[in-house]
Amino acid sequence: MKKILFAVAVAVACAGAIRAAEAGDADEAAVDTPEVAEAPQKQVGVWPAFFAIGEIPSTNVAPDVIGLRLTIPYSTKQENVTGFDIGFWGRAQYFEGFMLNIFRNDVRDELSGLQVGLYNSATQADLLGFQVGLWNEAGSFRGFQVGLVNTVGVAQGFQVGVINRAEEMYGFQVGVINVIRDAELTFCPLVNIGF
Repeated sequence: MKKILFAVAVAVACAGAIRAAEAGDADEAAVDTPEVAEAPQKQVGVWPAFFAIGEIPSTNVAPDVIGLRLTIPYSTKQENVTGFDIGFWGRAQYFEGFMLNIFRNDVRDELSGLQVGLYNSATQADLLGFQVGLWNEAGSFRGFQVGLVNTVGVAQGFQVGVINRAEEMYGFQVGVINVIRDAELTFCPLVNIGF
């Protein structure tokens, strides 16, 4: 299992480095064209590991994180994070990698990877991967939710918990209370299947 997690971490780090290089090339190409209106430019952390520990006082726009973000005591203003997010309370607009925050992990738009914490949410987001915690919720997901309470709008995959709830489900629920709103059998204890 450790080898698999290490391989995934290396792949995520390589993908982030490639995106940073592509963003740098796009910025160079954009220099030749005149700007119509001055809009705030995104800053991208190009270090192999960009550490974001506190607020950045000199600007309202924080650079995107590629590498490691320590969310102590809570996350900074980065909207795009690729890599590891470790601490107490993490939030992002787009996230690829591992979110390991004790209290809450929150992604608003798109999440690819793993969330581990007491409360994991991707309520308006598309989730591709895993959520492991006491309370897990997602707008839609393809993957796994493991926790005491798991809720989702549209799901393709598995939910394992005490209470599992889905509006639409293409997969399995294993738990004490399993609800799939659009299934033939809406409620079924122990195991419920949606297709």
